Amino acid sequence: MKPDIQKVKTYLQELQDSICHELASRDDSRFREDNWQRPGGGGGRTRVLNGELFEQAGVNFSHVHGDQMPASATAHRPELAGRSFEAMGVSLVVHPRNPYVPTSHANVRFFMAEKPGAEPVWWFGGGFDLTPYYGFEEDARHWHRTARDLCQPFGEELYPRYKKWCDEYFWLKHRDEQRGIGGLFYDDLNIPDFDHCFDFTRAVGQGYLDAYLPIVDKRRTLSWGEREREFQLWRRGRYVEFNLVWDRGTLFGLQTGGRTESILMSMPPLVRWQYDYQPEPGSPEATLAQFIRVRDWI
Repeated sequence: MKPDIQKVKTYLQELQDSICHELASRDDSRFREDNWQRPGGGGGRTRVLNGELFEQAGVNFSHVHGDQMPASATAHRPELAGRSFEAMGVSLVVHPRNPYVPTSHANVRFFMAEKPGAEPVWWFGGGFDLTPYYGFEEDARHWHRTARDLCQPFGEELYPRYKKWCDEYFWLKHRDEQRGIGGLFYDDLNIPDFDHCFDFTRAVGQGYLDAYLPIVDKRRTLSWGEREREFQLWRRGRYVEFNLVWDRGTLFGLQTGGRTESILMSMPPLVRWQYDYQPEPGSPEATLAQFIRVRDWI
């Protein structure tokens, strides 16, 4: 049976609305919206907020299609060669101004490829991960417990599997370090059937809000100064490095002719690199490297 693409699209647009509403209500600000069309087929709507709490929050919905798969996709999945494709999803990155509030990322997506005389190839993917600048054990435990709890109705084995996948994916190979404390990451999800996979993806979408918003509310009033800000901007450099060097979604978007401004909305508005920067030994900044090492948070 062919998946119900319109059902997925409607949900994704509603998810974008819900996330934007929750973020804007905390910042007492509004998202700018840009509707765009992709020359090769499809388009989307990009929403960006630049406020006091969230220095930059980008929440993007896209639905693109084409007659030929990009090289990055066929290299990963050679059976997709010669098929037309549709890809849709919601992708977001939130960069708070306060260094004690972590950066967060989430994505849920659906992909389908078709050719005459063959069954469609389809799958869901997504997840969410957290990038703190200052580590709070209780926040990390809450983040991962929320991830575990949303997975449990779908199978006890999912959380450890998707946590491990997230830890492995958001690893900066050239730095030999994690980007943050992880969360969930899954891809190629198409069993046992469409409805089951769709239900899980919706749970992930809601789980992001359940995991992130309590942390924002708890840490947003903490005082910070120039030292914390400089450290935050330096760590943001790691975020940029990962997205430009390793992130498959960035590469797929650029190779399929997506809207560059929307693809790169994940970048922080301010960032710094300093040659051979080393946090002062014994400082709160120096503890982050140990805090973000892979571990069992639950």
